[in-house]
Amino acid sequence: MTERLQKILSARGVCSRRQAEALLAAGRVTCDGRVCGLGDKADPDTNTILVDGKPIPAANEAVYIILHKPRGFVTTMEDEKGRKNAAQLIDCGTRVYPVGRLDMDSEGLLLFTNDGDFAKKMTHPSHQVDKVYHAWVEKYTEEAFQKVQKPVELDGYRIAPPKVSLLHREGNRALLEITIHEGRNRQVRRMCQMAGMYVTRLRRTCQGSLTLGELPKGKWRYLADDEIAKLKEEL
Repeated sequence: MTERLQKILSARGVCSRRQAEALLAAGRVTCDGRVCGLGDKADPDTNTILVDGKPIPAANEAVYIILHKPRGFVTTMEDEKGRKNAAQLIDCGTRVYPVGRLDMDSEGLLLFTNDGDFAKKMTHPSHQVDKVYHAWVEKYTEEAFQKVQKPVELDGYRIAPPKVSLLHREGNRALLEITIHEGRNRQVRRMCQMAGMYVTRLRRTCQGSLTLGELPKGKWRYLADDEIAKLKEEL
């Protein structure tokens, strides 16, 4: 099956799609001896694809991993500031990529995979995959609690109303459970801020049917076959 070359290079663990586009633009990728450019397609099973004259790796078996990301790690694969990357915590012998984002100051469940189609479906808003967060907030009031449950506009996009539950309260501090469908940049923090609250700690506990459970902070594990099947059923 023919696919865009940047997708093939990413799937085979050569580099990210953005890096693959740069390789193609620089003329460093060939297919059956022909220099390729952006937009070109190939069939990795029948065509000979080379990067800088070297064959790309054979197809890897799909890998699905859950990481309990600690605070202080970014999820972007390339960070110009040289900050610690969550991918550095995973040593599975295969290049894997985060499914969606979890900002540097947040912690909790973060999926990694080398299955590009699965990652795209998991993060696309049309699939309505629930993401559940525990948010420790300050400046809590009943008015703010009601306000945070209403839809707001972020980045020119009107988000769906979140589901919000109060788990604990002590004065103007509270622990909220917030379920969202989208994954806008720092969405939960910004929603709370717009409601008049300040998030001091944020942890993702669930994504779809997958839960963080008792996985220690900074540790990872492979998903079980039934967990993978269940997630794919939900897409």
